[in-house]
This record gives sequence, structure tokens and C-alpha cells, in this order.
Amino acid sequence: MSTNLSGKLIVLFGGSGFIGNYVAQSLLERGARLRIASRHPEKAHVLKPLANLGQMQFTRCDILRQDDVAAALRGADGAVNLVGAFTGNLELLMGTIPGEMARIAAAEGATGFVHLSASAANPNGDTQYASAKALGERLVQQHFERATILRPTIVFGQDDNFINMFAQLIQWFRVLPVFGPDARLQLVHVADVAEAAAAALADPVTHGGRTYELGGPDTVTMMELNRRIAASQRRRRTFIPVPDPASGLFARLPGTPMSMQQWKMLKQGTVVSGQYPGFAELGITPRPLSLFLDDWMTRYRRQGRFAERTGYVR
Repeated sequence: MSTNLSGKLIVLFGGSGFIGNYVAQSLLERGARLRIASRHPEKAHVLKPLANLGQMQFTRCDILRQDDVAAALRGADGAVNLVGAFTGNLELLMGTIPGEMARIAAAEGATGFVHLSASAANPNGDTQYASAKALGERLVQQHFERATILRPTIVFGQDDNFINMFAQLIQWFRVLPVFGPDARLQLVHVADVAEAAAAALADPVTHGGRTYELGGPDTVTMMELNRRIAASQRRRRTFIPVPDPASGLFARLPGTPMSMQQWKMLKQGTVVSGQYPGFAELGITPRPLSLFLDDWMTRYRRQGRFAERTGYVR
């Protein structure tokens, strides 16, 4: 079975976002013709230099409008849905709409459909995010029997909003509270997730109809993660573990950067269950955060690349 996508038209929903940029690159490298469907497709124009003439097109698509989704999928050989949210009508955005995407893709004769879910997906979960993700999986599989479901843990990358959020706080403050200090995190690199999506589309006979859990090779606690970031910045910081009751109270307050839903998810941690195949079955070796962190934190150091490698600053 060929592992390239030469000449295949792949529609990428959510292609202008963080993960979408990497998935687009993986698909282009395999020779796919790419149609990026987004409310703001101009945000993905930075990818133009990576494509050959005629290899990439952009379409403005409001996923709440069925006609827009149908127009985006017209003539497609495959599709990837990366749309996700933490606010708004989650059941609609991550449940009903992915199901409609899958239904329309099947009607258009697409041979592959990849749906990005999450390791937190659980129909009986205690957050709307978890139940909405589970609903999306069920509806996608119902309407596109050979769809591939990807369940990544927390996705990290040089331009993410996760590692960089903690990096900025550590850069600014000498004493920091740590919520969910014992929560276990199995962070996964964004380029590895992107390669998984491309591999699934390239070989739908093997990977279609299956669910894959995508977790990195290492597991750290939230406290360990903060300490690693501080060490990579060459900064001495004091981290104070916050008890769960206090963290929950903080999350309930209006205007705080963490919602109650996000707090519940953080407390539970994010690791693979081991009940599904993973990177190995996709032929991918995931890369650890430690491979990148020291280099990425250079810009947060007081003197950047001129900082003394063994010296620490306040």
C-alpha cells in the first residue's frame, strides 16, 4: 500500500490553527493537494511557500453552515477535522458538526477521514469537553465507517499556548503557585500528531475504522514540568503546590484564566489508557519534550543565547 498522497485532494478543517499548520506540512510533503477550510483561511497563508504551484487552495468556511461544509468537501479524496474548543456550544462544535462533516465526506466519495479527538474523550466524563469529544467520535464513526480517530494527550510545540504560557509566567514571577501539582502529563509533540494524521489518510485500508491514542514517550507531573521549564530558562524559581480545594475555588471565580472545566481536566491528568493502538502501529516514534525544551526556552532567558549555560538568574 502506497504511503504517499500524490495528487489526492485533502480538505483540512481548522487548518489555520496551531495543529493545522503542522498537519498541512505533513500532507504537502506526501504530495497531497490541500484545501484549507477555515473561517479565517488568510491565517494559513504563511504555508504558501511550502506548496508547489496549484498544490494548495483556501476556502472560507463557517462550519456552522452546512452549505459551506459541503462546498469545502466537494470532490475531496479525504478530509481531516481539527476543530476544537473549550467554550461555546461544545456538543455542537465537537459533536454534531464533525458527524455532519463525516456524512458529507462519505457522500462525496472520500476514501479517508481523520477526526482529531482527545485522550479526555468520555461519554460519561464530568466535563462538557469530554462528553462532546466522545459524541463527535461516535457520530463520525456512525457516518464514516472507515474514519480514523486520533486521541492525542496535551499537544506541545514551539508555538503552542501551553508550554509558552508557563514559560512566560516563570519568566515574570519568582514565586508561582502550581495547580494540580501531582497531575500526570504525557505530552505529545505536534509534528508527531500531524504525521499520524497524514499516515492514517495515506493508508485508509490499514488505519480506517480504528482509534489511536497518541501520547509522548515520557510522563511528568505538573510540578516537574514547571521545574524543567525554569531550569531551561536558567532561572531559580519557587513553586508552591496549591491544594485541590483551593484550586477548585480559584477556578470558580469569574475572570480567572482557568475555568472549572479546565481545572477538572488538569486534575485528572492526561495520559493514554493503553486500551488502543498508538504511534507504534502507525510506524511513528514520538519525540520527548526534553529534545526541544532547552532550545525553545532560549528566548525566555535574560541574555538569550548569550546566557551562561551553567549560570542561573533571578
